[in-house]
Amino acid sequence: MFRYMLVASAFLACAYAAATYNQDAGAYITKSGADIQPDGQYNYAYETSNGIAAQESGLGGYQANGGYSYYSPEGQLVQIQYVADENGFQPQGALLPTPPPIPAAILKSLEYIRTHPQYVEPAQQNRGFARKTIFG
Repeated sequence: MFRYMLVASAFLACAYAAATYNQDAGAYITKSGADIQPDGQYNYAYETSNGIAAQESGLGGYQANGGYSYYSPEGQLVQIQYVADENGFQPQGALLPTPPPIPAAILKSLEYIRTHPQYVEPAQQNRGFARKTIFG
């Protein structure tokens, strides 16, 4: 009886694996290239059989710009472009979330603050009181 249960569970495991087989598991690289210069300039690009592609160029350790693309599970092409430099990583793409607009009341408040500098009281002067120390 145990042997039949073992065979049945192995059969079910194989059936499940076949049902969940992902076409991306068999993907392979179709194009690939890279160039690195002695002065630190570089660029590379690659493409795969399942539609993934990426490219980048830059100066090693200082700046880079490039992009990548792939197809979502829904079949939609996703494309991301980016720049990475002293200001950090700055991606751009239709898929990336964007912040909501700043409400008009906040914008009005910020403009008021900008046009009305804060009043700063002059520092208090020492009024001649001697300071007493505990230790001498």
